[in-house]
Amino acid sequence: MGNDASERRVVVGVDGSQSSYEALRWAVRYAGQLGGTVDAVAVWELPGLYGWSGPAVDMDVDEEEMRQKMSRELTDVLGAEAAGSVRTHLVHGNPADVLLRAAEGADVLVVGSRGRGGFARALLGSVSQHVSQHAGCPVVIVRSAKQ
Repeated sequence: MGNDASERRVVVGVDGSQSSYEALRWAVRYAGQLGGTVDAVAVWELPGLYGWSGPAVDMDVDEEEMRQKMSRELTDVLGAEAAGSVRTHLVHGNPADVLLRAAEGADVLVVGSRGRGGFARALLGSVSQHVSQHAGCPVVIVRSAKQ
C-alpha cells in the first residue's frame, strides 16, 4: 500500500455498519492531525465458497458493484471532499487477516466495536477483538453512539 516509510497511514476497516462509519470519521480526523492518509479497507467473504449449493458468482461484476457502493457510502459518511482523499481497498478474504496485513507499518488501525454480524450486546466484535490482540500497531476501537 505504498512503500514510503515516512508516510503516516491510518488504516480503517469498513463494513457498512454504523460503528464502522464512526470509525471512518475518527480515522479521517486523526489522519488530518497527523498529516497522514487514510486507507479504508472493506473485506468481503463470498458465502458461496463455504457451500456447494449457490450458483457461480461473476467476480468482476460483484467487485465493481461493491467498489461503487463503497465509494457512495464514503461520500455519504464523509462528504465528497474528504471521501476523495481516502484510499479505498476492496479485499477478498478473512476480515481479521486482511486488516492485520493492511495495518503492517501503519500508525494506527481503526475498527468499529461491532460489525453487521455481531450481537448487539457484545462489546467487541470478533474481528476487532482479534486484531486488537494481534496487530503490530496501536488499535483504536470506536463505539457507535447508537449502541
